Order: sequence, then C-alpha cells, then structure tokens
Amino acid sequence: GIRYSPDVTLDEVRALAAWMTWKCAVVNVPFGGAKGGVVCDPAEMSIVELERLTRRYAAELIDFIGPEKDVPAPDMNTNEQTMAWIMDTYSMHARHTVTAVVTGKPVELGGSRGRREATGRGLLIVVNEAIKRFKLSPSETRVVVQGSGNVGGIGARLLHEAGYKVVAISDVFGGIHNPDGIDIPAALEHLRTTRSLQEFPGAEEVSNQDLLEIDCDVLAPCATENQITSRNADRVKCRILAEGANGPTTANADKILHNKGIFVVPDILANAGGVTVSYFEWVQDRMGYFWKEDVVNERLADIMVASFNDVAKYAETHDVDTRTAAYMLAIDRVAYDTRMRGIYA
Repeated sequence: GIRYSPDVTLDEVRALAAWMTWKCAVVNVPFGGAKGGVVCDPAEMSIVELERLTRRYAAELIDFIGPEKDVPAPDMNTNEQTMAWIMDTYSMHARHTVTAVVTGKPVELGGSRGRREATGRGLLIVVNEAIKRFKLSPSETRVVVQGSGNVGGIGARLLHEAGYKVVAISDVFGGIHNPDGIDIPAALEHLRTTRSLQEFPGAEEVSNQDLLEIDCDVLAPCATENQITSRNADRVKCRILAEGANGPTTANADKILHNKGIFVVPDILANAGGVTVSYFEWVQDRMGYFWKEDVVNERLADIMVASFNDVAKYAETHDVDTRTAAYMLAIDRVAYDTRMRGIYA
C-alpha cells in the first residue's frame, strides 16, 4: 500500500513493509511485503496538486514497480483515483496500458469488483468464524467498531447487514453508543452529510477511548495503531478482539488481553481481506478476464476461513496465543519457500 500523511516516517514504512510479508503469508497470497509513503497532508491539497504529486512519485518509482516486481495498492489517504494516476503514469513510460501494475483501481480501469469492500468483508468473515467458538449467533452478538472509514465503516455496515447488533461506532471526533443497537446505514449517512457521527439521534456520545471500554462481545478497532495499551487493556470488556486496523494493540496490552482470556483475531489475519482481493485483481488483470462480485466474495471467504482455521490450529497445537500462532504460521511458510528455493551461487 501507499499512504499519504504528514506523520509518515521511514521507520513506519519499513515496519509496515515487513508486516505485509507476514500478512500475505498468513493468507497464502504469493506476494512479498512492501510499503510506500509520502509526507504530505492531502486535506490541504487540491486535486490538481495531488495528481502532480502522485505522478511525480510514480515516475520516481518506475524502475522499482511493475506487475512482476512490486504492485502498489491504496492505503491511508490514497484511493482508486490515486491508483489510476499511478497506472497511467507507468503505462505512459511503458508505451502501452499496464493495468496489473497497481491494484485498488476503478473497475472501469481494470479494478476488481469487491475490492473496495474487501477489508471490511474479510473482517466480517473472521468474526463469523470467531463467534462459533463461543456458540454465539449474529443476532445475539454485540459489536463495537472503532473507526468509520474504509475498514470500520464498511465492516460495520456488513456486520449490521449480517444481523449483528452494532452497539457503538466512532469517527475521528468521537463515537456514539446505543446498547440496543445502532442503525448503521443511517449513522453512516449522517456522517456523510454532517462529516461527524456526533448528534446522531437515538445514541449517546462517547469518546474514542471510552468506546474501547464498552461491554460487548466483539470489539473491532479499525482506526489506527496503539489504541489498546497497558493503560486501558484491563478495562476492555469484550470476548473477541478483531483487529481491523494495523497494530491497534501494543505488546504489553496483548499480554493482558491473553491473561483475561480474550480471543484475539490479529491484524495480519483480520484485515487481510484487502490484500487478498488485491491479489485477485492482479490475477484478473494478468488474465484479462474479470470475475463477478459474488465469485470474488466466495473466493475471499474460502481463503479467510481456511487461514482462520490454520491460525487457530497452530495456536492449539503449539499452545500459544493466536497472534504468536499467526506469526509462526507466516514465518514457517516463508522459511519453507526459502529452503526449497535454496541459494543460487
């Protein structure tokens, strides 16, 4: 993924690149790990400035990206339009259209159906699997979602449509809570029109930190990193933690959650739906044949369910927590491939 943010640092991008290696390995996607970032504030830039920035950035990356080298995708503050500009810039240098150089493109330019919802849908799929361990049904499962963007907003809507009781959701300004459940489509429409969830009728306002401590069955932090720390982990009251964001839980908090018996679906599994459908998009671009959305969703579900079960089995076999199991599984897969390939002298 490529992110635009005033807070991007080289160390952050390095860490996210390594993370992608393990995320791809957990879901058996044959990609490596890479990340890109530009220090800028898109909120302060015009569409013309964003296009110039993106095309210049893409031009600098020409020798480092390509369908057989490195395939960027959207991340924080980048989207379908950003990917379209990168694809077009690369294609101009190649002297022919190269759709497979990026994923997350508009469907009209070689994008995959279902890509926009993929991360949120992947979250829904792993939550569906996790509640089976507690013999819960969607209708009796209370869900709290931190975040209302591409992961949180879409994830909350899909959970709502699947019959889950979403009792709280938040944006950057704070959250709203109703123990009887929130009408998520109406809340997201309120957010779209007012640019805030605040003052949504029929719900009380809560801070983003208080939202994490609401009594629920499933807590899905889908906003940003380091939200659950050693300072608040003791007050988290969920049975299942499904990490829609990258790194929402610190290492010290992880130990506390494990000791409390909370079942964690780690980020490299819970939010891997996006990279999985990015892989599908790359495959479709290479074939020149595009799947129907229900086919994309069905194949995504197959991979996410199999990966969830693989991680759960690793955790039980090796008597470790699920996060450790996910990394063990990913490292084992990468190590096996490395050993099989050997070293070319």
